[in-house]
Amino acid sequence: MDGCRFPDLRAPYDVALCAAVAFIVERFDPLGIIASGTIVRGNPGPSSDLDLYVIHGQPFRQRVQRLFEGVPAEIFVNPPPQVETYFETERRAGRPLTAHMLATGVVVLDRDPVIERLRQQARDALALAPDPSPETLRFKRYMIATEFEDACDVAESDPLSARMIMASAVRGMLRYRFWQANRYQPRDKDLIAALDDLDPALVALARVYFAASDVAKLVRIAEQIADRTIQTRGFFEWESNPEAV
Repeated sequence: MDGCRFPDLRAPYDVALCAAVAFIVERFDPLGIIASGTIVRGNPGPSSDLDLYVIHGQPFRQRVQRLFEGVPAEIFVNPPPQVETYFETERRAGRPLTAHMLATGVVVLDRDPVIERLRQQARDALALAPDPSPETLRFKRYMIATEFEDACDVAESDPLSARMIMASAVRGMLRYRFWQANRYQPRDKDLIAALDDLDPALVALARVYFAASDVAKLVRIAEQIADRTIQTRGFFEWESNPEAV
């Protein structure tokens, strides 16, 4: 784009963003573009990329992964009605990714009033809690407990499989703590830091678990984590609500 400038970004990100915006304008005829992520916030890591949310008027969605001036970019292309559906579905999933990108990102192109309308809807969506139903919580507990039980079943006969399954179960337990507290799910790389703010005692158990060297100790610590989160260690009786078919 001629005269493109993003003075708040340091090189090479400013040049990369200009190239990305030029690509998007030529290919999608966007109503607006919102840039978000650690690069835009000014604290990028070695593998950070540009996250670009594109609102356009055509009835399709698309995801594009490209390099611009050597900088990776993830481009999310959606029409306004599809964006609005994400606000609710992602809230139910506990990961309001779209709302977070639109509400906290920087508008780099604005050609239509729908952009600010969607950003306000995004801010409103983030103000709401996930609010999972008792049935949803029960099902999540059951799936984690079953995985934990599977790991325990093979702890002696197949320690390698036990470690693999147990790690997945413990990760589920740590994530369940956010559901339990009616909080949104953090990214994996932010999980421990966010959990330390919510439940430091649980983080202490997690640190012991992930530092454990033998399967027997893994099981013992995982049992304590299970008791603190899903409050069960295996099968328990429950039933789903009837659904019309």
